[in-house]
Amino acid sequence: MNYAIFRSEPIYTLNDLAQIGSHNKREKKAYNSNPNIDLSKTKDNVELVPLDMKYVKGFYELTKEYKQEHDERMKNEREDRRKTFRQMVDKSKSVVADEMIFTATHDFFKDKSKDEIQKWADTCMLFVYEELGYKKNQILHATLHMDEKTPHIHCVVVPLVKKLDKRTMTERFTISKKQYIHDREHLSELQDKYCNLLNEFGFALERGQKHSDVEHLNMKEFKKATQELNKELTKREDKLESAINSYEEKIKTNKPIFFDKESVKVKKDTFDSMNKVIEESKKVKDLKPKLEKTYKSMKEQIDNYSNIQQENYDLKDDKWKLELENTNLKVRVNYLEKTINTFKNLIQKVSDFFYHLVADGLVPKSKEEEMEEMFGPLYTPHKKQEKSRDDDYCL
Repeated sequence: MNYAIFRSEPIYTLNDLAQIGSHNKREKKAYNSNPNIDLSKTKDNVELVPLDMKYVKGFYELTKEYKQEHDERMKNEREDRRKTFRQMVDKSKSVVADEMIFTATHDFFKDKSKDEIQKWADTCMLFVYEELGYKKNQILHATLHMDEKTPHIHCVVVPLVKKLDKRTMTERFTISKKQYIHDREHLSELQDKYCNLLNEFGFALERGQKHSDVEHLNMKEFKKATQELNKELTKREDKLESAINSYEEKIKTNKPIFFDKESVKVKKDTFDSMNKVIEESKKVKDLKPKLEKTYKSMKEQIDNYSNIQQENYDLKDDKWKLELENTNLKVRVNYLEKTINTFKNLIQKVSDFFYHLVADGLVPKSKEEEMEEMFGPLYTPHKKQEKSRDDDYCL
C-alpha cells in the first residue's frame, strides 16, 4: 500500500530560511549528515519554480513592497520602538515562509519513468495553485529532488497578503500562513484533497492515517516553548532570591518581643518581606502545571513515536529518517530535563527558606506541611544543624 504525503513546515527566521535554501539548492560540496543524497545524481533534479539567487535575497525581492511600507511606518515611530525590516519579520509571531514537502512511499516511484514522475510533480504544483490558492509570485522556490532515495518536492512559499488593520482601518502587508492553512483540522482536509487530486490524475495512492493522539511539536516549536519556560523560571528565581535576601537583611535588625509561647512580634517591614517570599513561592508553584504539561506532551510523543511516524508515511525503506527523528526526540528530552532541574533547584531554595523559618519559630510547623502539600515530593528541605542562640535571627 502506497501513501500520498504532504507536510507543511513553518520557517520562523531568515537564518533558518537561508539554511533551508542551501539544502534545497544543493549549495554544499558534501552532505555527510544525509547519506541518502547522491550528488552525482543532482543533475537530474528539476526546478519547478526556479530561483537564480539565494533564498534570503529572493525573500527580500518578493517582499520589497512590504519592506517599503514598513520603512515608511518606522519613520513615524519613536526611536526606541524602531525595528529594521529583518528584525520585525524575525521577531514576529508569524512565519517568514512555509516549506511544503510532497512525496510518497518509496515503492510508489519504483519503475516510474522521468516523464511519469514529472507528471506527478506537476500535479503537486497544481494542488499548490488550485487547492491552496497560492499565486506564482508567492512561491520563492520549488524543486523536485531526484538525487535522494525517494523523489520529493520542496516548495517554499512566502504567504504575503494584504489584510485590514482594524486599528488604523487601512490595508497593510503581512505574512500569514493561516490565510492558506488555517489550523491542524484544515491541514487534514487539505491532505484529503491532495490524495483525491492525485487519484484523479491516475496516481493510485492511499491517504495516510488521520490525526494523532498527541500534538507533534517540531524542534523549533519545542525549543521556543521550553526557552520561554526557562526565562520564566529564571525571572521567578531572581525575584525569589531578591525577596529572601531582603527578608534576611531585615530580620537581622529585628528585635522581637515574645507575647506567648506560640507567637513572636516582628517589625511590619520584616513581616511584609516574609509575605513577599511566600507570594513569590506561590508564583513558582504556578509554573509546575506548565512544566508537567510540557513534559507529558514530550513523553507521549516518545511513547507513541512509531504511531507518529506511521501517520506521516511508511519509513521502512527510509531507516535513516527514523534514526534522525529519534535523535531529535532525545535532544528534546535532554533539553526539557534541564528545565525541570532548574525548577527543582528553585523549589529547593524555597524548601530551605521555609525550613529556616520553621526552625526559627517564625512560621508554625503546619506551614511546612502546607508547603509539602503544595509542592509534593519536590519539597525536600536540607536538614540543618541546630544553630546557637547567638546566630538566631529572632530568638
